[in-house]
Amino acid sequence: MIRVLFFAQLKEQLGCEQLDFPSAGIGNLADLKAALTAQGEQWQPLTQTNLMMAINQEMADLEDSVADRDEVAFFPPVTGG
Repeated sequence: MIRVLFFAQLKEQLGCEQLDFPSAGIGNLADLKAALTAQGEQWQPLTQTNLMMAINQEMADLEDSVADRDEVAFFPPVTGG
């Protein structure tokens, strides 16, 4: 299983803070995003191109590998002020 976390407005848009997702067939973050968005309309906020992602609390890109027991976080870009 992959622990998936959602933060900030993304959490509100999805109505979900975290979930455990089967790791079978998931090789990288692009695979995970595709599998999540394939679950239906609720998951379409994950199609945003400016989402930031982390694997095990390290910033990551769509090509980065995801393995069983990893923790993946999705969050909108951080703004400062």
